[in-house]
Amino acid sequence: MTPAMIMTMIVLVFVICLFVFEWVRVDVVGIMMMVLLPLIGLVTPKEAFVGLSSNAVCSIIAVIIIGAGLDKTGVMNKVARPILALAGKSENRVILLIAGTVGLISSMMQNIGAAALFLPVTQRISKRLGIPTSRILMPMAFCAIIGGTITLVGASPTILLNDLMVLGGQKLEPFGLFTQTPIGVCLLLTALVYFIIFGKLILPESTGKFGKGASEMLIREYQGVNNIVELHVPEGTGRVGILDDLNIRPKFLVTVIGISSPSARTTNHVPHSHEEIASNDDIAVVGKKENIDQLAKEYGWVIKDSLETFAESLANTNSGMAETVVSPRSELIGKTLNEVDFKELFALNPLVLFKDNKKFYSGLTNIKLAMGDTLLLQGPWEKFHILKNRPQPRALIFASPLEGEILRPTKAILAVTWLAIALIQIIFFKVQLSVALMSGALGMIITGVLTIDEAYSSVDWMTVFLLAGLIPLGIAFEKTGTAAFIAQAVLQLVGHPSPIVLLGVIGIMTSFFTLVISNVGATVLLVPLCMNMAVMAGGDPRMAALVVGLSASNTFVLPTHQVNALVMRPGGYKTLDYAKAGVIMTVLFLVVELTVIYFFYGIG
Repeated sequence: MTPAMIMTMIVLVFVICLFVFEWVRVDVVGIMMMVLLPLIGLVTPKEAFVGLSSNAVCSIIAVIIIGAGLDKTGVMNKVARPILALAGKSENRVILLIAGTVGLISSMMQNIGAAALFLPVTQRISKRLGIPTSRILMPMAFCAIIGGTITLVGASPTILLNDLMVLGGQKLEPFGLFTQTPIGVCLLLTALVYFIIFGKLILPESTGKFGKGASEMLIREYQGVNNIVELHVPEGTGRVGILDDLNIRPKFLVTVIGISSPSARTTNHVPHSHEEIASNDDIAVVGKKENIDQLAKEYGWVIKDSLETFAESLANTNSGMAETVVSPRSELIGKTLNEVDFKELFALNPLVLFKDNKKFYSGLTNIKLAMGDTLLLQGPWEKFHILKNRPQPRALIFASPLEGEILRPTKAILAVTWLAIALIQIIFFKVQLSVALMSGALGMIITGVLTIDEAYSSVDWMTVFLLAGLIPLGIAFEKTGTAAFIAQAVLQLVGHPSPIVLLGVIGIMTSFFTLVISNVGATVLLVPLCMNMAVMAGGDPRMAALVVGLSASNTFVLPTHQVNALVMRPGGYKTLDYAKAGVIMTVLFLVVELTVIYFFYGIG
């Protein structure tokens, strides 16, 4: 080994230690590589920063912006609805539907694109169902990577195979689009079964970078608003009448935040005290569980197992709670909420008044407000944003962050159009991936789907710098000859094994290389070496090339693959989380891949 090779191996071990022990954040590791590698002479300064302009990194930035545009216009809400309808509240069904769908989509498009487009959908579904994001994103990411093995055009390594299969100056018979499909389908099914059976053991409980929402923290702070429940008023037996006359808040400390009347075909999310509750109405209330139980028992109302009529409108992606403070120049000072007709003015439900170190759950609408009084409000996020954006002096100042955002449904067609334009360029005009996707992202910004600031803030720059920093490490690995040296040493070490054993060695070696260099780089390096080795061992060189192309997607142990890096922060993952789930997945990948080749392709 040359000194440059030894130095490259030392840097590799150093990087792996940084990943495992997490002495610094992973994006800092990437930046360290950009600085360290040119300083010690393993790459040129130009090569050190080439990752920031690479096709892969620019594609990731563009596809994240496109995904944000689709999410901002409500398109992803429409995608989420059928998944929620089919999955119910089952975590396993959610994993099956999301991971399986992304896996199939990535069989025909770049896996990073499929994963980035479904990232906002997954986060919304996770938040809606109360399932930790980390329990869905990793299965989705792994299946997005594996989905690329289903067809020849699903991943960059297999796209390259036919061009690389040259032996003795002769091109070998090319693979067809679906030659590898039996292997890819079995791998995807294996991944889904693996997460369904062992998911609870290997997936962390982290909620990701978004953490617990402000509404959740407020619910813990104000104990009397810890349940949102839907009730039904049975015909004939349930008590009915004017809301004010029913004395629900004074008697039970429960607040009505929604009335849906099938007979009148109306749904009111900010009910006034003069409104009527009639038979067959559905009612949404907030309060302590025991108080709601007492209300239902006394008034003959039926508590539903979950939100039904109000499931969409009261989902935490559409509405929630916020804490507000009466400002020094507020128009509310010296007046009661009833006097200013608060609900009519702001279209929000007051739940609790915090005044003079006391919390008022009842009678708060008749108490005169003073500067510094705190109101806990509930309602649609768009109403909160309207309140926040009112001109100065504002009546109320927000004391808690707003979780929701104002969507732009009128721009949905534009968002879908720009996505279609980007895909058409890729599929029919063979435009480079980064250019096509960036044109779609730019189109969304120019047509007002997203502002430029929203586009910048949607990009996870940690992912960008992690991947950009690892690209020069891969360059150093290839440029110094370290990768070729290791590959040749391994192939010489195994001697002349049986064809299936040789394919196993090739699979293991390729899986290792894709952790430290790009999957394309590993494929270009190993296909010629492994085909020659297969011929020497009396095996099929085409199958050796196929194993290299497929095993280049067997990269789960570290967050070095683009898709794994993409979901790292949204899922709140640490490097050890990937190792915990990825080691077993790597072994299963190799076992299933070789088993299908052995039985289906007749390689003994």
